[in-house]
Amino acid sequence: LRETFVVVPAYNEARVIGEHFRDGTPVIMNLTEMDHADAKRLVDFAAGLIFCCRGSIERITTKVFLVCPPNVTVAAEEKEKIAADGFYNQS
Repeated sequence: LRETFVVVPAYNEARVIGEHFRDGTPVIMNLTEMDHADAKRLVDFAAGLIFCCRGSIERITTKVFLVCPPNVTVAAEEKEKIAADGFYNQS
């Protein structure tokens, strides 16, 4: 896995998620600290982003999501690390 950008976001950081995604960097959205309404809005934003750009989104845990640009694959062992830690940053 190349560099992964980790976001413990507030909804106003949606632009940061989009910029990293557009640049080809996988983004981990850790929504555990967000209220339900804002977390839903951010997941909806990410879903639109991946639909438009043909990427993918995967739920790692209940409130942790991996958003991948097209042609980027995250290995199963990396996903396990993300799930175990809540997020994983290899920078």
